[in-house]
Amino acid sequence: MELTSIISMVIRLLVSLFWMASLGGAQNFFPLKDVHPGLHGIGRTVFQGERIEEFQVEILGVLENLGPHQTIVLARLSGGPLAETGVLQGMSGSPVYIGGKLLGAVALGFPFSKEPIAGIQPIESMIADATFGEPVNRAGAAERWSGKPGELANLPVPLSFSGFSASTLEVYTPRFNSLGFRPQAGLAQTGAPRQTTATSTSNEILPGSMISVGLITGDMNMTADGTVTYVDGKRIYAFGHRFLDAGSVELPFAHAEVIVSIPLLNSSFKLSVPHEWVGAIVSDRSTAVAGEIGRSAHTIPLTVTVNSSSTGAHAYHMQVVNDRLLTPFLSQTALFSTLDATERSIGAATLRIEGRAEFEGGLPALVMRDVYVSDNALAQQAAATAVVPLGFVVGGGFANLRLKSLAFTISELDTKRQLRLSQAWASAHEARPGDTLTITTLLEGENGYETAQSVKYKIPIGEPTGVLNFSIGDATIQNFSEFAGLSQSSIQSAARLIETINLYHSSEGLYVRIWRPQPAFTVKGPGPDNEMPDPPPSAMLILADPSSSASSTATNAAARGSEAGELTIPVPGYAVSGAKTVQVEIRD
Repeated sequence: MELTSIISMVIRLLVSLFWMASLGGAQNFFPLKDVHPGLHGIGRTVFQGERIEEFQVEILGVLENLGPHQTIVLARLSGGPLAETGVLQGMSGSPVYIGGKLLGAVALGFPFSKEPIAGIQPIESMIADATFGEPVNRAGAAERWSGKPGELANLPVPLSFSGFSASTLEVYTPRFNSLGFRPQAGLAQTGAPRQTTATSTSNEILPGSMISVGLITGDMNMTADGTVTYVDGKRIYAFGHRFLDAGSVELPFAHAEVIVSIPLLNSSFKLSVPHEWVGAIVSDRSTAVAGEIGRSAHTIPLTVTVNSSSTGAHAYHMQVVNDRLLTPFLSQTALFSTLDATERSIGAATLRIEGRAEFEGGLPALVMRDVYVSDNALAQQAAATAVVPLGFVVGGGFANLRLKSLAFTISELDTKRQLRLSQAWASAHEARPGDTLTITTLLEGENGYETAQSVKYKIPIGEPTGVLNFSIGDATIQNFSEFAGLSQSSIQSAARLIETINLYHSSEGLYVRIWRPQPAFTVKGPGPDNEMPDPPPSAMLILADPSSSASSTATNAAARGSEAGELTIPVPGYAVSGAKTVQVEIRD
């Protein structure tokens, strides 16, 4: 027999075995077409500890087209603490069986409902939506339908914290709520899942088991809890609804223990603690999350170091999930919590934050640095602003952009170190090509503090005669002129995107732009030569901004096209603001 014939027979045999296995698995599922009111079944979940308990299910009806191509089974639950608690946050994914066959997962509920009425996600939809390929970059997580009184909605996912300051929940709860999580103020899990990088299977994962998905682990811990619906070998299906609707993901999950089920008027919840890592969630779709037992998730090492004048240096080490939306956001919450725990929140203060993001594949590092000054709420301002460059870069959509590590260093400066540019002048009003000019700035601070800072500029040989402008501005002005309108789609590679953001100016200095008031317009386009120097009068009439005066139009039009150079006046340890322009006449 020829080799090709043997291979063909083997393939046909494997396909037959696959379909037989599929049919065998399907026989364990209760068909959606056979569901009707009055059927009774059982559900399985953990109400306390790690023991899986049964509860009763009465089918009330089938809701078709609740969403696009979405059918939900409506049921009344009973047993255990459900009469007192209603449908619990954390029950998402609890399997429901009719006649011993799996119908689906408890996934939806009615906030403020007086009875435990739940929506059941059919298991067929959960399995059909799941994917188990390699994770891919995506645009970002969508906001979740949180549900109003009387409205059937996805059950919120309880979010547990440890190691975070109390103010972190207060500040960030609205954002977590918009993502479908429910931080539990005043209640936090204790400890972190064991084996930070390895996986363990010491506790068997079964339908009805409680799992915790790790968002941040280490010196600070943030985990989201749900229930396993179905186990197929090493594959698990859970939650019965989306986690973040993120598509392909890498999120570590741990076996969890329920400490207590807490009844509340609006939406009761399970308070649980994770034990050890057992696998990774790899698929996050509208009907379920799916993962693999024994699989490791790629997470990002995050280090936050605080240099305090009063308490010395402290370092916090964590692992954060690798995700376009979540990595910057969770890094922001970790920065805020660190600042809130170590720095005063009221009164004038100054902070310097320096960050560094390393990438795999030989890409350049992203460098983030700035000084922040405020009379109040400095921690929130600094934490949010510090991660903006990271969010912009990882949101670029480049397939080869893979984070390797993140590190932030926070330095406390003892006073409100803020300076304002009050005066600026040149060493001469007239100069010739080859001459060296000194541009001097006078900076003023609190309590009458003044300091003069200067920079030298040699006029190039061959410089045309006429007025040469030295526009001195702070980082905000300079960054706006250089980065306004910048988008990830306008940059062709990940390396170029990182290099561009690394040019972002810090507030620890002044920036001198040297330019001539000759007519020129910046025009949008993909190439590097996007300027129209010395346009004809007809083009000037078309391109000029009719809302501006003639003099300001010439100045605005010349802002980029006539630029001759840039200088930096560093002012370390201070946030500098203000703008001035100095003019020098260039003669033969």
